[in-house]
Amino acid sequence: MAEEKRKIEFVDGPCRIKPRKFPAQNIVLRLRRRETIGCQYPGTQVLVARQFYQNVFPNFTVVNVEKPPCFLRKFSPDGRFLVAFSADQTSIEIYTNNEALTPNPRSPLEDYTLHLIDLKSGKFCDYRRFLVDKIYLSHNQGLYLYKDILAVLSVQHQTIHIFQILDGMFIEVRTIGRFCLEDESYLLASAYPNINRRPYKDTMINTLKHKLLIHLYKRAAYISSTSKDPYELRRFYQYFDQFDALRMWKMQLLDTNHILVRYASEEVATLQTTDPNAHPALLVVYNMVSAKVIAAYDNASLHMQTQFENFTDFFRNSDTPYMCSPSNNIYARLTQQRYKQTIVSARYGGLTEATKRLLSQLPICAQSYSSSPYLDLSLFCYDDKWVSMMERPKACAEHPIRFYARDSGLLKFRLHAGMLGRTTPVVARRLVAFTFHPTDPFAISVQRTNAEYIVSFHVRHD
Repeated sequence: MAEEKRKIEFVDGPCRIKPRKFPAQNIVLRLRRRETIGCQYPGTQVLVARQFYQNVFPNFTVVNVEKPPCFLRKFSPDGRFLVAFSADQTSIEIYTNNEALTPNPRSPLEDYTLHLIDLKSGKFCDYRRFLVDKIYLSHNQGLYLYKDILAVLSVQHQTIHIFQILDGMFIEVRTIGRFCLEDESYLLASAYPNINRRPYKDTMINTLKHKLLIHLYKRAAYISSTSKDPYELRRFYQYFDQFDALRMWKMQLLDTNHILVRYASEEVATLQTTDPNAHPALLVVYNMVSAKVIAAYDNASLHMQTQFENFTDFFRNSDTPYMCSPSNNIYARLTQQRYKQTIVSARYGGLTEATKRLLSQLPICAQSYSSSPYLDLSLFCYDDKWVSMMERPKACAEHPIRFYARDSGLLKFRLHAGMLGRTTPVVARRLVAFTFHPTDPFAISVQRTNAEYIVSFHVRHD
């Protein structure tokens, strides 16, 4: 036989593949290492301290907790208080200026009251009322709090109210919309005494929209003059009516002086479209002090996407610089890149569609992200399909959510949402919302199955 039999070779020497060495997982060894070695690199004290959350985590679930008729919303930044909300709905129609939207059954007008409460003493301090208005309160979409500055967006009247919270009082700083500066209303009323009586019949463009149109015109004129091609200027004239028909839909404070506003069509602003993120939109950066439009980007701008990816923490206004985000965490960046590549490769997808999906997060709603260390992707690995740092209801998993340590890959703990051993109808839509404590091993899950709510507490039990 010319065919030779294969020989089995045995390796007698030492194996060259070194086994993976896990860091110390025992909390006693970690405490001893912290006591003897401390922090090796300057500025990483908080990161070293957060590693102990891999040893202290919620491992016990209390199911079907009784609660009052309210919505459990969020913990206070210091973790001492849990905020809950209860709301009633009414509707009426009224118009105030020529930018006002037309109410529809999907977006009825209501009365709103903002209450200022001292969490420590439980004292009622102040309130502000907005009658026959439309302010989107879901996920804090129409409200934004940055330090002591509160911004309220009236979608119905197309007005942004800026308040300063000082000594337990709402101090009205300015109103942005029909007028942007304090003396504009007085100057217009002195020149035209009857101009403010019927603002809905006003034929003039309001001040904020006028500043936006000026910015777009100057940009188009500059590009046309430098390139010696009137194409950009002609496009501005072509889409002038579409720009004028845009309405404010969302907003957020970037700092105490700048605000980011998302302009969209009236159909999007009044919730009459099934996919609002697919429609054209403008992201406008406005300086409230100087009353100037700094920049304007469309929702398919690659430049705006790059800024958002590299400076995510700047848009989130996080309380701590150690929150997990694509700009400071490599694992969060990889997750975002996978999501982006999925949209690019999908049917009817592409780079433009992926950019629109990513920029649909802007403006970011206030207090939307959890600062819990158990959701930090540098400490734990979990399936973001069932739970994530953004506090939004997600589909309820049939199995417990597993959390693995990032450094060792070992299973640390599980979270059980809902009733264990209880069968759910197949047609029932099951959603669950998690609220994590900012520092302690404690989380609240609220599972919704049709009209039934099940509240569970996830705590540390030794």
